Amino acid sequence: MQGTKLILFCVKSTDTDSAAQAITPNLDCDTLVLSLQNGVENAQRLRELLPQEVVVAAVVYVASEMAGPGHIKHHGRGELVIEPSSTSEAVASALREAEVPTEISDNVRGALWAKLVLNCAYNALSALSRMPYGKLVQGEGVTRAMRDVDVVDECLAVARAERISIPTDVDAAVRKIAETMPNQYSSTAQDMTRGKRSEIDHLNGLIVRRGEVLGVATPANRMLHVLVKLVESRTE
Repeated sequence: MQGTKLILFCVKSTDTDSAAQAITPNLDCDTLVLSLQNGVENAQRLRELLPQEVVVAAVVYVASEMAGPGHIKHHGRGELVIEPSSTSEAVASALREAEVPTEISDNVRGALWAKLVLNCAYNALSALSRMPYGKLVQGEGVTRAMRDVDVVDECLAVARAERISIPTDVDAAVRKIAETMPNQYSSTAQDMTRGKRSEIDHLNGLIVRRGEVLGVATPANRMLHVLVKLVESRTE
């Protein structure tokens, strides 16, 4: 892999450290590592493990699943938001030529947090119910609970305490997920179905941890985090 210009870093947040170690021998001075991951901490973690200038954060909005070994099934959407760098425009142009809608944004941190809010609203509920998003939101009281039980509000409160500027209408984005990805099971649901460790520590769990540091109460996210961890523990 010598001479590699672009690495699409698509591993789970739980595998960031080991995957970074694995790709290190293949990095050139002009390699770009595009972090296509859930959560809001992975790009920074990669910058601690790799030369900082090679890492670019990205937000991914795509519905997919592992339908079998080497087989990815696409359920909808597919756009990317990436942060500026010396090579971002060239990478974005190549992705657009491949019909991957790609935007370069100066506020990728805010966009990552916007995606995190969606993950916190949907992932645990999809995992615990074993339902895709479209069917999930049809459940009695589900859409109201996402807001009234404060899952979303807690995330936004932590984001404000972190001084994060979220660039989207979160309520509209939460509704849009079920409309644009109705057949998608959350990645947390897929992990639990396969008996794999999920990323819940990097989703609702992150909101809980940052809330504790910042003095923001997060009981709804804490409950979702605890419930997923309990279900996960049954397969350990």
